[in-house]
Amino acid sequence: MATLDKLGKYDVTEVLGKGAMGVVYRAFDPNIRRTVALKTIRKELIDDDDRAATMLARFKNEAQAAGRLSHPGIVSVYEYGEEGDLAYIAMEYVQGNPLREYFNRGTRFEDRDAVSIMAQLLDALAYAHEQGVYHRDVKPANLIVMTNGRLKVADFGIARIDSSNLTQIGAIMGTPGYMAPEQYAGSDVDWRADVFSAGVVFYQLLTGVKPFAGSAESIAYKVCYETPPTPSEVDPERIQAKYDAVVMRAIAKKPEARFATAQAFRTALLTAYAAPVSPTVSEETVITEIIPTTIRIEPTSPSGHSGQSGQSGQSGQSRPSKSHGSGGSSPTPARTTQPPPGWDSSVLKAVEGHLARFVGPVAKVMIKRAGLQTTELDALYGILAENLANDGERKQFLATRAQVSGAPAPKGQPGARTGTVEASTLLAARLAGAQLTPEMVAAATSKLTARLGPIAKVVVRKAALQATTAQQFYTLIAESLPTEPERVRFLEELGKS
Repeated sequence: MATLDKLGKYDVTEVLGKGAMGVVYRAFDPNIRRTVALKTIRKELIDDDDRAATMLARFKNEAQAAGRLSHPGIVSVYEYGEEGDLAYIAMEYVQGNPLREYFNRGTRFEDRDAVSIMAQLLDALAYAHEQGVYHRDVKPANLIVMTNGRLKVADFGIARIDSSNLTQIGAIMGTPGYMAPEQYAGSDVDWRADVFSAGVVFYQLLTGVKPFAGSAESIAYKVCYETPPTPSEVDPERIQAKYDAVVMRAIAKKPEARFATAQAFRTALLTAYAAPVSPTVSEETVITEIIPTTIRIEPTSPSGHSGQSGQSGQSGQSRPSKSHGSGGSSPTPARTTQPPPGWDSSVLKAVEGHLARFVGPVAKVMIKRAGLQTTELDALYGILAENLANDGERKQFLATRAQVSGAPAPKGQPGARTGTVEASTLLAARLAGAQLTPEMVAAATSKLTARLGPIAKVVVRKAALQATTAQQFYTLIAESLPTEPERVRFLEELGKS
C-alpha cells in the first residue's frame, strides 16, 4: 500500500501496525485538534469474497456498537467512514498494554490490583449492557491497562446491539476459553455471556492460569461439561477462599445460574473483598513501556477457533507497536519452512492457498497442525473443514480438493458428510480401535447436534478418541445428554438401545 498522508479529514502521522486486511494509523483531527487512532480495512481485498458484505457489516458494527457508548472505561469511537478502497474507524488514541501482556509476563496480581481491574471492567460492562450492547468477546487481549492504571475495554467488533440480526443463531463467535457455553452451542446469547467471560478473566487474575485450557476442541468440551477447581484449590497458600463462590457463580454453565447482571457481579466481588477499592492498578504493577509487537487486523469470522493460532476473532482488532487504538490481538503465527512428515510442501502450499481465502494467514498454522494428524489429503481436507465457520464455507473449501494434485479426488458431492467432520473423526476412531463407518458417525453427529448444537461435533470426536468399540462410542455420546430419558431416546433413535 502506498504511503498515506490523509484519510478523510484526518492527517495521518504514523503507522501503528499492519495486518492482513489493513493498517492502524495514528492520526490528527485538525477540526477539534486531537490525536486519534484510525483502524482501516482494504475493501478491495474482500470484494471478490462471498463474505465481503458480512465482513464490512461487522466492521461497521464495531463503530455502531462502541459509538453509542460514552464511558471512561470503554475506548471511544468517533466516526466510521469510507474513502476510496478503504473503510475506517476513527477512535480514541489509548496508550497502554493489553492485560494479556501481563499474563504473558507471568505477572501475579495482588488482591488489590485484581479487584481494581475487575471493578473497572464490570462497571464498564454494566454500562454497556444498560445501553443494550453486549460485547461477546471479553478477554485479556481486549482489556487495555493504560499507563495511568485505568482500564479500557476495547474491540466491540462482534458485539450484539439489542435485537440486531447481524449475527445468527448457530454461528460460534468469540475466543475459546473465554466464551460461555451458550456461545459454543450457537444459541441465543445475551449479557450473561459477558458475565461468564469476565469470570474467566477474574479466575486468571487470581490464579495466573485459565480455568479451561488445552486444544480448541478440549476447551469447548471443558467449558460445556467440566467444572474447574476453585481458585483457592489451585493455589491455597496464596488465594483466599472468599473469592471462590464469586468466581464459580460467574462461570456457571447455565446463564440463569450466573449473576443476573454485571453490576451484581461487581457488588458480590466488592463484598468479598471488604475493603476500599483502588480506582487504578498500582504503580508498581503497571507496565509503563509500550510493548512492540506484530499486529493482525482481521474482520471477524464466526468460528469456534477465533482465538486459536493467533486468530483473534474480532473485527479490526489491533495491537499497535507504540500505542493502542482499541486493544491487542494475538501475535502472528510463526512461519515454518519444513512440511509435516510425509507431505509434499507444494501440495500443502496449494491447500494453504485455498484455505487462506476463508481464514487468512493463519491457514499455514492450521495446515501444519492438521498435517501432523494424517498423511492423506482427503483426511487433511476433512480436518481443516471442521474449523470453518459454516456449511457454506466448508462446501466451498472442499470443492477446491479437485484442484489439488497429490491424491485421488474424493467421490460424490463436494461437502459430503464424509469429507467434513467424519474424515478426522474416523481417523481418530481407527487409532482408538473402534470400528465405525461414515454413516454411523454422520447419524450420531446429526442427531446429537439437534440436541446440543455445534458442540456435538466435539462430543463425537472425543467419544471416538476414547472408544474401543462401536457400542462404547454410542454410550459415551449418550452420556453427554443431561437426563436418563433423553439418553434412552437418543439411543433408541440410533437403534442402539
